Amino acid sequence: MRSRSFLAVLLFVVAACSGGGPTATPLATAGPTATPGPATATPPAFPVTITDDEGTDVTIKAEPHKIVSLTPATTEILFAIGAGGRVVGKVEDVANFPKEAASIPIVATFSKVDVEKIVALGPDLVVSGGKGLTQGVAVEQLRKAGIPVLVSYPTTLDGALQGMRDIGQAVGLADAASTLSDSISSDLYDLSTLAGSVDEEPRVFYEIDVTGGIYTPPADSIYGEMFDLANASLISGDANYSISLEKLVAADPEVILLGDGAYGVTAAQVKARAGWGGMTAVKDGRIVVVDDIVITRPGPRLVEGLKALIKAIHPDLAIP
Repeated sequence: MRSRSFLAVLLFVVAACSGGGPTATPLATAGPTATPGPATATPPAFPVTITDDEGTDVTIKAEPHKIVSLTPATTEILFAIGAGGRVVGKVEDVANFPKEAASIPIVATFSKVDVEKIVALGPDLVVSGGKGLTQGVAVEQLRKAGIPVLVSYPTTLDGALQGMRDIGQAVGLADAASTLSDSISSDLYDLSTLAGSVDEEPRVFYEIDVTGGIYTPPADSIYGEMFDLANASLISGDANYSISLEKLVAADPEVILLGDGAYGVTAAQVKARAGWGGMTAVKDGRIVVVDDIVITRPGPRLVEGLKALIKAIHPDLAIP
């Protein structure tokens, strides 16, 4: 069973958000039984300057009342901390979550941002995925239009938790965001401890897509961390999320998780693929369809995602 140095980080991300950003240093001196103290309402402090995930210092002069969310995870975070009613525009979300966000105008897809439509909404804050979601040009245009844009594109679980705090600070709901982040980190720790009680650490292949190649997450990613917490040995792809069939066969997965199951891929199709029949997972029938969005979206449902992974990888383990 591998070492989980990240576990200490999960519980003890700094709560202080003044001038916060992804460079905040975690506190790892307390024990895993530490619990957050009673929440104290803190009046929103503006103007506030936050260093975003691209290293840009973003100044928000006053509490935002019209917010545009350009990532599905941000939309979920805003609703989770109580700012959903202020969202006036959002990116398209195939999961349409939460359902309360269904009526919000769509101002972007995963391939295009409608800058003119966003400007016409008159937002006082835009939260974007930035260059990581090919929104870099739109970010520049919106900033030139005088709209503050906070880039939130976490590449680690620690970054996702800090990102929630940053978004909360940006919209004047730092306490609610801190409570959310603390709760998620505590639950992730508990689930990982439970998964770690299982002696088996199976070799797992997580299938994102097999059209035009075989795609799976790299170990050095937020998704790799999720598999580490689930007590699994991830058969990882390269930096481009790619792996060859030869390497996959040589790695011999014991469990295959179908993240592309939502698009119709089935265990029967996997068994019928040329060259896949000799893999242990195929021979043993350990091919499981999972909800890719819940598992891979760095938002409030990270705990649900880890639960889904653990249930798929360790089916005999009782998950609360």
